[in-house]
Amino acid sequence: MSKGKVLMAMSGGIDSTMSAILLQEQGYELVGVTYRAWDSMKESCLAKEKGCCTIDAIMEAKRMAESLGFEHHIIDFRENFRELVIQNFIDEYMNGRTPNPCVLCNATIKWGKLIEVADQFGCDFIATGHYAQIKEENGHRYLCAAADTHKDQTYFLWKIREEYLARTIFPLGQYTKLEVRQMAKDRGYEKLSTKTESQEICFVPNDDYREFLKNNVEDFEQKCVPGHFVDMQGRKIGMHQGFQNYTIGQRKGLRVAFGEPRYVAGINAKKNIVKLGERDDLLTSTLHAMDCQFTDLEAVQKNPQVYARIRYRSPATLATVETDGKKMKLTFEEPVWGVTPGQSVVLYQDGKVIGGGVVKK
Repeated sequence: MSKGKVLMAMSGGIDSTMSAILLQEQGYELVGVTYRAWDSMKESCLAKEKGCCTIDAIMEAKRMAESLGFEHHIIDFRENFRELVIQNFIDEYMNGRTPNPCVLCNATIKWGKLIEVADQFGCDFIATGHYAQIKEENGHRYLCAAADTHKDQTYFLWKIREEYLARTIFPLGQYTKLEVRQMAKDRGYEKLSTKTESQEICFVPNDDYREFLKNNVEDFEQKCVPGHFVDMQGRKIGMHQGFQNYTIGQRKGLRVAFGEPRYVAGINAKKNIVKLGERDDLLTSTLHAMDCQFTDLEAVQKNPQVYARIRYRSPATLATVETDGKKMKLTFEEPVWGVTPGQSVVLYQDGKVIGGGVVKK
């Protein structure tokens, strides 16, 4: 007897494939789906095509679903993806901020549009190959850290609505990546078990966002123009090549020698000014965030001590949060380095994601 019907989001990689296999073994009925999110540049030979949205990856996912004996559908989300994710990516950089498109894609495409597709196919759940877990506590469903702390992807998933978590399965949340590779090998998928994965943004060829902006922003050369580097006191100390070419914490590629390391400490898009400082100048004890989301706002306000992560690879740092649910202020117990407007800050308590927001200036 089937445990339910699952819309399995497949990328052609090891994680989504093993997720499908595990769900089948557990007795679920699967419908495979892979979405086309963007037009690759492989045909024009401008970049080496990589990632989960390429034609090769899509066809690999289709072949795998067919070999496992369940139906597979290719969904065209390119228009939605450009409107919701790529345009935001462009707008943020053109306003001096550093966006996190994976967070937005997960919230609007992978758990937005896919929920709609699940309903169309009569699926009770959706499943992906993300490394995360879901737990129920005090009447709420919480996104929780994966067993593999090195692969945990909750930072990118914080904007998923609680009602969507109720219909989500993460088959790999309790396993490490090494265990997943071994499971694939044990089941006879030798080639799959050694398959590498891309860490790049899927729609940015060669991970070069500057080239992407140049090719996708109308009149970019007229909008990206030289301006002044200033020091922490606002004194002019050199010329930069357009604020769009810089991100907070950047040290290399400044094209100006100062005799000692300087880091991008601030960007003023309106004035086309890039502020440079020494490493310690990028330490801060507070940050403000907007576009916030909390699973249980009242509980957070009663217990405001959290662990906050300001970027994917940074450690979670003890902090106190003040919030009205839409915006928040975080005060860190120890200063954090390189707080970047546009990036997500994700809050944890006891391994649970309790909320998050987008860092503002």
